[in-house]
Amino acid sequence: MVIFLNHRRGAASVWVFAALCATAITPLGWHAAHAQTAAPQSSVVTLPRLDISTNAEEEDATSLSDAPLSASSPDASTQRMSRLSSPDASALFRNQPGFSSYGGGRLANLPVLNGMADDRVATIVDGVRIAPACPNHMNPALSYVDPDSVQTATSIAGLTPVSSGGDSLGGTIDVERADPRFARKGKILVTGRVRGTYRSNGGGYSAAGSVTVANDLFSLRYNASYDQSGNYRGGGGMGVVHSTSYLSYNHAVTAGMHKDNHLLSVTFGQQNVPHEGFANQFMDMTNNRSTFVNGKYNGSFDWGELEARGYWQRITHAMDMLGDKGGHSATTGMPMNNDSRLAGYSLKATIPLAPNHTLKLGSSFDHQGLKDWWPPLMGSMMMGPNTYNNINNGHRDRLGHYAEWEAHWTSRVSTLLGFRNDLVMMNTGDVSPYSWTGMMNMADAMAARAFNARRRGRTDVNFDVTAMTRWQATDSFTLEGGYARKSRAPNLYERYAWGMGSMSSSMIGWFGDGNGYVGNVDLKSEVANTASVTLDWHDPTTANKWGLKVQPYYSYVHNYINVVQLSTFTNGRHKLQFTNHNAQTYGINASGHYTLWDTPKFGKGEFTGVLNWVRGQDNVTHSGLYHMMPLNGTIAVHETVGPWKGRVEMNFVKAKDSVDYLRTEPRTPGYALLNLGGSYTWKMVTVDAGIDNIFNQPYYLPLGGLSLGDTRYIGYTRALPGMGRSFNVSLSATF
Repeated sequence: MVIFLNHRRGAASVWVFAALCATAITPLGWHAAHAQTAAPQSSVVTLPRLDISTNAEEEDATSLSDAPLSASSPDASTQRMSRLSSPDASALFRNQPGFSSYGGGRLANLPVLNGMADDRVATIVDGVRIAPACPNHMNPALSYVDPDSVQTATSIAGLTPVSSGGDSLGGTIDVERADPRFARKGKILVTGRVRGTYRSNGGGYSAAGSVTVANDLFSLRYNASYDQSGNYRGGGGMGVVHSTSYLSYNHAVTAGMHKDNHLLSVTFGQQNVPHEGFANQFMDMTNNRSTFVNGKYNGSFDWGELEARGYWQRITHAMDMLGDKGGHSATTGMPMNNDSRLAGYSLKATIPLAPNHTLKLGSSFDHQGLKDWWPPLMGSMMMGPNTYNNINNGHRDRLGHYAEWEAHWTSRVSTLLGFRNDLVMMNTGDVSPYSWTGMMNMADAMAARAFNARRRGRTDVNFDVTAMTRWQATDSFTLEGGYARKSRAPNLYERYAWGMGSMSSSMIGWFGDGNGYVGNVDLKSEVANTASVTLDWHDPTTANKWGLKVQPYYSYVHNYINVVQLSTFTNGRHKLQFTNHNAQTYGINASGHYTLWDTPKFGKGEFTGVLNWVRGQDNVTHSGLYHMMPLNGTIAVHETVGPWKGRVEMNFVKAKDSVDYLRTEPRTPGYALLNLGGSYTWKMVTVDAGIDNIFNQPYYLPLGGLSLGDTRYIGYTRALPGMGRSFNVSLSATF
């Protein structure tokens, strides 16, 4: 059974097919489809991208809009090791230029691109910007997709086309599930895959699978996954790292229909996370349930191509203290609940104006409605007798439009010019503390009265501009550079977190630093002016034996949302309020690959490397910006011999000395980790195995913040330790 697909990238169209017979399917469906002669038009469907692509060096990157040189996608070997080591979709981007991540939850790391973290990165899953529904950002966008379901994963660090997202500063991360598969006319397709994984550190295990039934017009697919782990152990003698356990379930059903060059798909899904520990927060996640519907239409017409999406999602989220932090009692802990509803649409039209000129037009709307309330705790004098209303029916609505013009002036020179406008409208209702009387709630009661007396509605009118030029100077050297003006409006918590008490403010913050945070209704939108250039040296032949990219960049940010210190708690941490300062970031990313050998006897061996360096400074306080990753890199050797694939990888990180002293950010020593992995495929079965941190090196995560979950066990607060040695194995099969 065979499926024929039409894959358009810029002006080029290529026909590709994927054999779906059991003996011909590549493991887990991650490998690229193979080229094939064009099929009759009646059995063709137009799709965007078909698989998790190889590195950008290996692609025909003719489009500045769709494939800027600053874009990268993990190769197949990195994909396999990432899925083997971690159940978190953000791990798919490890070792990509400019990328790092942080977070205390092992399913919910927050992305960082070129030193810009979390909300400053446009994180898109199936075309949707999923806003965290939590004052600690425990449920970011990438936590809602199982890595096994991901088909394409792309990060753009640096200059970002306006068509790749607004309301962000640092870049874009775009993750897509697989499009539906269809059979040839007159055939029935039944295909699927199953996988089981075990990770020794923490005793983690997971299972995932999918099954597809389709004919030439209709397709139905079911995906499911299960992940569970206990607390992991740090390297060396660091012992157990508490509050790092998790349990997660994912289910999704995708129905698809296509005819000629039109594809319609609808995905219904639900995720349930009964518990997830957060080592660098005072709270843990005690339940997170998400239900969503996501529809997509792709069509080709005489005038161009149209993509339309619509979505709805409801998230119910609960926090409290798990057993590690002394919870599980009616008189201990602190229950916190959230109810969020997301809905929106996006439209994208690609219109050829002339053989070498293309116009893209787009419109989108995203609605986030949020209710955040903290029920009273029985028997507590501080947390009662009433409900604490933190965000009371708040909303954040964003309406965006853009126009983007790409021109290929010669075979070697092309330009991109885009304009975008985002209108962000926010408001929230009246709030209330646990009690309007009593000394223990006096600060919150006064803050609530002042907050309720204010006009809280705010509208931000933001404009983005991206101008880029690409010059292929020689067959082996390409230069790409330009300027971007990017803007981001504050999130609901940055504006509307009103509590001034030591306890209530300590519950706000997604930074893992143990400080307390207070919102600021009068915050302005951040505006980043970024200049960047990418120098790309590469093999002039199609063999692609070598390549090197170097990308320096500089950003000056007006109204960067940072903090000012209000007071100091008895434990030495601080109460901070969000405020606007000017700031700057600058750095350099580099990546390369070189083919060491390529012979029938010894297969193919390849050396790869990535190097990232970034610095950030608040121009008012002259402190370092928070969550700036120190100099880091990865070198690896890959080998492929028939059905065997192997990888040896070393990650190295310099000591973190540049810190944000306002938040008392911890300094961490440098370290180097050696990882080993490989896979073997026999017919329908693939075995993956690997060892992370082979020498069980002790180390601290530079962006991990403080290990608050360990404090009651070791008697002091330390930086969050990284994971020690782990033996990982996975068995998968396709049919």
